[in-house]
Amino acid sequence: MFTRGEVAAKIDHAVLKPFATDEDIIAGCKMCAERKVGCFCVRPTDVSLAARELKNSVTVVSAVIGFPHGSNRPEVKVLEAKLAIEDGAVELDMVMNIGRFLSGDYDFVRKDIEAVVDEAKKSGAVVKVILEICYLSDEQIAKACKIAEAAGADFVKTSTGFGDGPATPEAVDIMVGAVGKTMGVKASGGVRSYETAVGYLKQGCKRLGAASTEAILDGAPE
Repeated sequence: MFTRGEVAAKIDHAVLKPFATDEDIIAGCKMCAERKVGCFCVRPTDVSLAARELKNSVTVVSAVIGFPHGSNRPEVKVLEAKLAIEDGAVELDMVMNIGRFLSGDYDFVRKDIEAVVDEAKKSGAVVKVILEICYLSDEQIAKACKIAEAAGADFVKTSTGFGDGPATPEAVDIMVGAVGKTMGVKASGGVRSYETAVGYLKQGCKRLGAASTEAILDGAPE
């Protein structure tokens, strides 16, 4: 059984909606600091504000890269990663180039991830690769995991939250089975209750992406 504190430490709280304001970012920082949430995941232009607000807390900052479609050129993703790290991000949630993957251009996809990983390694930043599982078959989920592994990424992540579907236990099983011994797996999208969160942790997830963090933690048994 996981304690509320253990679950909080595994959560990457996300404020990524296009209409989120500076006030929303500050409120997210306050909640993360108070609840001892592991990570706060924000848009690139919010990184410096979040890093400043969370300076004396246990919560680290992650920036999304190539979000939400993954179709930015590799050079753009690298620059985005570099600037995010300079602004205070110590983790990067990058979107795989989904279209190139579905086209079978696996070499491009690997090099795209590698380019961001190489930039992140300069400062020891963690790279999580978002697969957007709602567009992939079971076989493609496993294949994408192995490409991310070959590219040197630290985590594979189910979803952006902006695609056509959330994380699923079935997809998480495939991801853990494919790379669970060498990489972390992050379930993201549709994680809104304590029961769901704990279920994914029991499956082997090392991180959870959530926007409903307070509801999740408030649902923990006393």
